[in-house]
This record gives sequence, C-alpha cells and structure tokens, in this order.
Amino acid sequence: MRARWIIAAAAGLWLAAYGRDRVDGWIDATILPSLVVETSVEILDRNGDLLRAYTVADGRWRLALPPDRVDPDYLAMLLAYEDKRFRDHPGVDARSMLRALLQAAWNGHVVSGGSTLTMQVARLLEESGTGEVAGKLRQMRVALALERRLTKDQILQLYLHLAPFGGNLEGVRAASISYFGKEPLRLTPAEAALLVAIPQSPESRRPDRAADRAEAARNRVLKTAVGEGVIDTDTAEAALREEVPGVRKPFPAFAPHLADRARAGDPALATHRLTLDRDLQSKLETLATEAVEGLGEQLQVAIVVADHASGEVLASVGSAGYQADLRQGFVDMTQALRSPGSTLKPLIYALAFDQGLAHPETMVDDKPTTFGTYAPQNFDRLYRGTIRLREALQLSLNIPAVALTEALGPARLISGMEKAGMKPVFPGGQPGLALALGGVGVTLEDMVQLYATIARGGVVRPLTYRIGGAEAEGQRVISAVAAWQVGDILAGLAPPPGAPSNRLAYKTGTSYGHRDAWAIGFDGSHVIGVWMGRADGTPVPGAFGADVAAPVLFQAFNRLKQKLDPQPPAPASTLLVSNAELPQPLQRFRSRSAAFQRAADAPAVAFPPDGAEVELLPAGLKVKVSGGTAPFTWLADGVPLAVALEARETMLVLPGAGFVTLSVIDAKGRSARSKVQVR
Repeated sequence: MRARWIIAAAAGLWLAAYGRDRVDGWIDATILPSLVVETSVEILDRNGDLLRAYTVADGRWRLALPPDRVDPDYLAMLLAYEDKRFRDHPGVDARSMLRALLQAAWNGHVVSGGSTLTMQVARLLEESGTGEVAGKLRQMRVALALERRLTKDQILQLYLHLAPFGGNLEGVRAASISYFGKEPLRLTPAEAALLVAIPQSPESRRPDRAADRAEAARNRVLKTAVGEGVIDTDTAEAALREEVPGVRKPFPAFAPHLADRARAGDPALATHRLTLDRDLQSKLETLATEAVEGLGEQLQVAIVVADHASGEVLASVGSAGYQADLRQGFVDMTQALRSPGSTLKPLIYALAFDQGLAHPETMVDDKPTTFGTYAPQNFDRLYRGTIRLREALQLSLNIPAVALTEALGPARLISGMEKAGMKPVFPGGQPGLALALGGVGVTLEDMVQLYATIARGGVVRPLTYRIGGAEAEGQRVISAVAAWQVGDILAGLAPPPGAPSNRLAYKTGTSYGHRDAWAIGFDGSHVIGVWMGRADGTPVPGAFGADVAAPVLFQAFNRLKQKLDPQPPAPASTLLVSNAELPQPLQRFRSRSAAFQRAADAPAVAFPPDGAEVELLPAGLKVKVSGGTAPFTWLADGVPLAVALEARETMLVLPGAGFVTLSVIDAKGRSARSKVQVR
C-alpha cells in the first residue's frame, strides 16, 4: 500500500509540475465520463419550496444544487478541509502531493491525502476506487482534463451533486434534507462541518448509524475551520455542543397525487413549478387525516382549494393518506368520477334565472309530482307546499329542482356544465331529468371549476396547477346577475353546528345510496370543494354532505384564512324586490307538465288502483276515494251506481265479471278513474 501510494504521488507531482508543457496532448486526449449527472425530478410549490422529489433511476436521492444555493460557511469549511488551493491548482495540487509524499515516507504510512476536490469528482464520476496506482493516475488525468473543460464552479457543482453521504444519499442537498430536514442554504456551523466530514467515509460516519464517529469527524472539521480562520473559537465551542442527528428524516411528499399527475403530464421536465402553497397543502393534508379519523377504515376524503380570480389551484388533497390501505389512499379522489348529488342545483337555478323562468322570490310548489314516468321525491320524503325558490335551494328540495330542469330541458343544463369547463359522463346514455339530482359522473375538480365560475360572476376561467399555465377568461356561462343571485342565496344557508356564521356561500350534496357526500363553497376570493365517501363507491350508511363534508369545508376555510373575503355587491341590473313586486309571470312558477297534473286536493280512486285484478264479492265491489270534496258519485262504464255519497268507501253492485272502468266525481265536478279487471 505504501509503495503504491508513493508511486502514485510521485507521478502526480510530475504531472502537476510538468504536465502543462509536456503532456498537453495526453490530457487533451482524455476520454471523460459523462458530465451530465442525473438529478431527482422535483415538484416545487408557488414559492419554490420543495413539495416532492423522486429518486433517480438507481434509487438514489440526488437533488440539483448550484453553489449559490448552499451555505457559504459550508463551502468555506469544505475548501479549508479538503482543498485549500482549489481555486488555483490545475486539478492536481503539487504542494499537497509533495506534503503527502514526505509524510508517508517519514511515517511509513499514509498520513494525509493529496487528492483535490477535482480528483474526488473524477473518482465519483467514474465510481472508481482510491487505492490502486492505476486508479489514482486515472483520477489525476481526468482531473486535469476536467479543469480544462469546466469552470471551477461547474466542478464544485459536480461535487455538490455526487458527494456520498451514506445509504442512498448523494449530494449535499439530499443529505441536508434527510439529516436536518431543511435546505442547505442556511446551515449551522455544526451542520456544515458534519456535511464536510461524512463523504470521507460515508458508511462508517452515517449519523443515523454511527453518531459517535460522525461527531468525532465533525469535530475535526470544526478544529480545522478554526485554524483556517473560517469560524472563531466561540462559534466552534457552541457547535461542539450541538447534537448530531440520530435519524434520517423523510423527504417531503406533499400533494403526492398531483405531483404524480404533473410528472406524468411532462415526463421530460426536471423541475415542475406548481401553483400550490406548501404550507396550506400541509395544513389541509393534516385536516384530511383528522376528518376520517374514527369514522371507519374505508371512509375517504378529498379537498381542492383554488383562487377563483386567477384559476390557480392552491391545494389539492387526493386522499387522507397516499398508501395502499383499506381507504385505497393511492387513488386520487379529486379525479374520480362520482355522482354530485344536489351540488348541481345552483347551476340549475342560475340558468332558470337567466332564462326568465324564475326569480329567487318566485313561489314554487313543493309537492308530490310526476314528470312523465319520473316521480322524484325529496331526500327526507317530506314536502313544504308553496315556498320561495330561495328557500327551495337552501333546503335543497328535489321537486323544484326537477321542475326547473324540465322547464330548461336537460340539454341546456348539460351545455351549462360543459361551458363551465366540466367533463360530465353519462353512464346511462341520453340523460333525463334525473340529471338534476346527480344522475351524472363528475370529478371534484369539475365541481370546484363550476363553483369558481359562479363565484367569478358567471365567466369561466379554467383551473390550473402549473405556474404560468393560467388561461385567459373563457366564455360566459351565466349572467352576472344570476351568478350573484345564486351566491346570495347560498350565503344565507345556515352553517354547520359550531361553525362561524360568516356568510360563506356553500352547498352540500349527498348522492343516491349515501355513496358521496359533498360540500363546496366560496367567498370573494377562494373556492373550496370537499368530497367524502369510499373510493370503491360502496355506500356509507348515514353519511350526509351537511353532516360530514360541510364541517370539513368550514375548517378548510379557517385554515386558509382568518376572515372571509366579502362577496361582491349586486350588479346594478339586479331586481331586488319582494314576490308581490315581481312581474306577474315571475310571481309563481308553473312547470311544463302543470297543466296536465291534477290539483293536490283533487279526487283519486284509492281502491281498486288502476290496472288491478279484483275479486267480486257477493255484496259487490269495494271502492274507495281519496281527496276531493263530498258528496261523491260513482259510475261503472259511465253508468251511475251510487249517487251523493258522503262516505269515502262503499260497495258497488256490478252486473258481472270482466273489465270495467270505474269513475268517481266529487261535489266540484272533478273526476278520477281506474280501469280494473273483475273476476
């Protein structure tokens, strides 16, 4: 070992002393390894903070780091300890070589190394050893060639990228993040010294495995730093008392779903700048974890926050945890197709206001109604009679929403969704009136986009998550008046228990079978959407948007800002009047099918129902009427059988079996019929 090292050192001295005059051709003919170092793909937030990084192809953490992004004290310590004449030598330092050679000869073994930083970079580039003569000579040759082809800062940057720090950590930035949990721009003297010391023997000095050896090596660097005037004695003594980190910290992994999507969208890009805010993202990821805690192993949540003026997404939480668990946390639920339940109703109302079909103060009937063959019911199966449309939307009543959709036509509603930038999917073919109650597949991002459009006064601006990717304003979806009217109605909705009464404009929704619970809201600047359910689409019994998703929505706004931004004032052309002051056609809404519907108190044959098969008893056929006003007259095939009856039930004597049409007429001349088969 001693002989090999002396030979290599002597050769190095010769190269350093005479290489410029005698071996230029030999150096210029050097075939260099690739100088392009693969570094981790990085996902950065709007402020340049690291959201997530990916390992390079061989599974190593190696993050890009220019010299001006590392603590100056670290660079000063590095050069003082490893290569004091780095800025002056041509790649091989003759003085260091001579010193090392004399020390080895005097002591009988290697006391100090003569390798320059450039030689270390040569070794790291070729992943070569340090002990063999041929290897050392090769490092010298490559170092000399590197100095001719690269600047000193470029060589230094290669070292900052390639220096080994134990395990799969390479480069100063990866080590700083892993050992200290921070970027290397501002290091304590103790941290800087540790990062200088580890690469000399990266596996034996790993702080997470050999803290004592790491500390001893760090202290030697600090001693040298004092001797070279890099730091003073007091600073060094304080650094000596600082503990060496005993564990590796995890690399940042914020917004993992969106990070994956951004990387897949542009795989050639090394650095992705997103519009997210890392602090807000962190807060909402914590909120998501808290939201599902104690609610079963399968309940999942997703949250999207956007600035509706710019269209920039500020936070995107795809699940409560990015993992393959029972919640299927690896699935990005901001992109999953789900039923929106009642959260489409604000668009329905806005379109109806725009078309002159209704006004927030228009009266509407909330009663059992059949629309052709479609007979929707309110979610609670209760009916409120005649109420204002404002109240109907706040109560999320189904019958008025379907009636408005029938008047608009489903095609107009679909067009409104698509104009707002949504991409609705209709699994059952041509959509019908069930569309109004969530009979469509949409994503959470779709719904946030829709509510952002309403919040912006009815003009769409597509959401974006990339810096510089914002698009200009798009087409108008609804008028500014209709948008304000809907926002004003939603701002009057009572908040969840315990939440502040801050006039947040929001809407909740629950899809059929309790598969999806929604809450989406906006103030004067931001829009937030919350979805909760199971990733596999199975029901969550008892889960309502108002109960589970709305509290999360209000908490999300609370973590976004301390105080809501006010909604804009009503446009000048807004009609702010009571129902009595509305034009006559707007005072009361009547659906298209209203003319063909019987009045709520009209008579109906309660028994036997239409199409039934009934048995003729010896006493006759039992019949019953509901609704209507007594007295009643019963007919069979137009022949009166019972006249002026006060009772609602009676027995009719029929001539025999067969098909018969029963009719009943009340005191107001209103009638109902039922065709049955008598046996």
